[in-house]
Amino acid sequence: METTSSYQEENHEFTEEAQARFSVHASFSLLRTLNVVKFPGVQPRTTTKCIMPDEMSRPLIPGRGEGGDSRHLEATMSEPGTPVIGILGSGDFSRSLATRLVASGYQVVVGSRTPKRSVALFPEEAEVTSQMEAASQADLVFVAVFPEHYSTLIDLRPTLAGKTLVDVSNSLRINQKGPSNAEQLANLFPESSVVKGFNTISAWTLQVGSRDGSRQVFLCSDSQTAKSSVVQLCRRMGFVPVDMGLLSSSLEIENLPLYLFPSWRIPILCTLSLFIFFYLYNATRDVLQPYTTVGKSLLYKLPIDIVNVTLPSVALVMLSLVYLPGLCAAFLQLWSGTKYNRFPNWLDGWLTRRKQFGLCCFLCAVLHAIYSLCRPMRKSSHLKLLSVAFKQMKEGKEELWVDEEVWRMELYLSVGIMAFGLLSLLAVTSLPSVANTINWREFTFIQSTLGYCALFMATLHTVLFGWDRAFDPGQYRYYLPPTFLLVLILPLTVLLGRLALFLPCVAMRLRQIRRGWERSRHIRFTLPDNDCRNGLEDVSNV
Repeated sequence: METTSSYQEENHEFTEEAQARFSVHASFSLLRTLNVVKFPGVQPRTTTKCIMPDEMSRPLIPGRGEGGDSRHLEATMSEPGTPVIGILGSGDFSRSLATRLVASGYQVVVGSRTPKRSVALFPEEAEVTSQMEAASQADLVFVAVFPEHYSTLIDLRPTLAGKTLVDVSNSLRINQKGPSNAEQLANLFPESSVVKGFNTISAWTLQVGSRDGSRQVFLCSDSQTAKSSVVQLCRRMGFVPVDMGLLSSSLEIENLPLYLFPSWRIPILCTLSLFIFFYLYNATRDVLQPYTTVGKSLLYKLPIDIVNVTLPSVALVMLSLVYLPGLCAAFLQLWSGTKYNRFPNWLDGWLTRRKQFGLCCFLCAVLHAIYSLCRPMRKSSHLKLLSVAFKQMKEGKEELWVDEEVWRMELYLSVGIMAFGLLSLLAVTSLPSVANTINWREFTFIQSTLGYCALFMATLHTVLFGWDRAFDPGQYRYYLPPTFLLVLILPLTVLLGRLALFLPCVAMRLRQIRRGWERSRHIRFTLPDNDCRNGLEDVSNV
C-alpha cells in the first residue's frame, strides 16, 4: 500500500510537471505564430492557401464575382516548388490563360514583344516582360502565338532547350494531310518537349470557369514526363485532361474545333430534304390543284397551313428513322447467326446518329405544336368561322354536331398530346447531364420501351387525323394520295418489325445470339446410350 501510494504521488507530480511544460510550450508556439515573440535563428512560419477544386469554377471576369469593383480578383499565393508558368504572346487567349493560372496559384510571367503596352491588359500578379526574359524564368511555357509566327521564336531556342512547350494554336481550316502546328513547333525546337493541348478551350471558358464550358482538355506528346506535368496543371486549373497519346495525334486535336456539327450533318440534311419534299407535295395538292382546276387562290395557306401539315410528317418519319436501324441490326444478326460480324458502314454510322435524328424529330414536333396553337389567332380562321356560321343560319340549321367527328378530334388531340409528352421525355433524357443520373437499364427503358410507345402514339395520332379520308376519292388530287398515307408507310413498317421480334421463337434466338451463340459453331452430336435421353441427337453450342 505504501509503495502504491508513493508511486501515485510521484506520478501525480510528474503529470503536473508535464502539463506545465506543455502549457508553456503551447503558449510560446502561439506567440511565434502571431509573430509576437521571435526566437534567434528561428524563422517565422508562413502559411499558404490551399487551392480547392471548387475554387476553379468561380468567375474571373471583373464584376462577375465578389469584389466586382476590383480590377482583378486576388490571386492565391504560390506554393513552394510550384513551377513558374510562362506565356509567349499577349492576345486574348493569353490574357484569359494568365488570369486562370494566377487564380490557380501559379507564378506567371508573360513574354511580349511590347511589354510596356501589354502590361495593363494582364493581372497585376502576372509579370509582363520580354519574350527572352519570360523564356528564361519559366519552367513550362505556353506558346500562344499564331503558327505563321513560330519562326520569330527561333532566337529563344537555346533558352527553351529542355523545357516543356504547350502549343495552344489552331488552324484556319481542316488539315487532313499534316504536319500539324505542334509537329512544326517540335521541328523548330527539337531540344524541347512539345505538348499539344488547350486548343479546344475558349478564352471565355478560361475566364468564367470550367462549369460554364467544356471541361475536357485533349493532350498529346511524345514525352510522357512533359505530358504528366501538363496533366497536373490541367487538374489544378479545374479541367479534365484527356490523354490522346503521341504527338502524331495533334492533327486530330487541332481539327476538333473546326468541325461544324460533324455528327449532325446527315440528320439535318435528312430533315431539310424531308421538309422540302413534303412541303412541295402538300402545296401541290392543297394550293396548286384548286387553282388549276377551279381557279381558286389558296396561297394564304403557304405560310401556316402547309408548314403545319409538313412538320408532323417530317417528325413522324424522323422518329421512325431513329428505331429503324436497330431493327436492321437485329435482323442482320438473325440472318448471319452471330453478333461478331461487323455491320455495314452505313448502318454503323446510322446507329451512332440516332440521338441526332431524335432531336431533329423533337424540334419538328415542338414547331408543330406552336403552329397549331397559333392557328386560331389568324384572320383567316376568324373569317372561316363566320362563313360557317352565316351558312348555317342561311340553311336554317340549329347545330352541326356529329358524334363521330367530335370523338375523332378528341382522340386525335389526346393521343397527340401524349405522344408529344413522351417525345419530350426522350429528348430530356438524351441530355448528358440527365443521362448521367440514371443507370443503363433505366436509360434503355426510356429510350427503347417508351420510345416505341411514342412512335405508336404518333402513328395513332396520324391515323386518327386521316380516319376515313383514305377511302374518299376526292382526297386523291392529281391522283396523288393524301400525305398521311405516305407518312404512315415507314412507322407502320417499324412497328410491324418490332412485333416480329416479339415472337417467342425470334426473340429467343436473338437473345441467344446476343449472349454469344453462333450458328456457324452449332454442331450436332449423339449422346451415349446410357444417357437418360437414350442416344437422341442433341444440338449444342461449343
